[in-house]
Amino acid sequence: MHIDKQDVLKRIHYIEGHLGGIGKMIERDANCIDVLRQTYAVRKAIERLEVLLVEDHLAPCVHQAIVNGDEEALLTELAKFYPLVGNH
Repeated sequence: MHIDKQDVLKRIHYIEGHLGGIGKMIERDANCIDVLRQTYAVRKAIERLEVLLVEDHLAPCVHQAIVNGDEEALLTELAKFYPLVGNH
């Protein structure tokens, strides 16, 4: 698997657009629930982006570790990700 850069950029632009919209909502004193719905949408979009990035990075690492029989390398790589995305 190799990540599609255009797909990632599209997702990032979507997130940026939503963040800008949230700023405008706050400027015009929008309802808190409506703002929170948008922040939730941004969080979920970021989580989906993280999943793509993790899958893209780990797939070759896992494959290589299996081929090489190197469990230690795999565990080390997984440990790097936990503080970044393991808290969902």
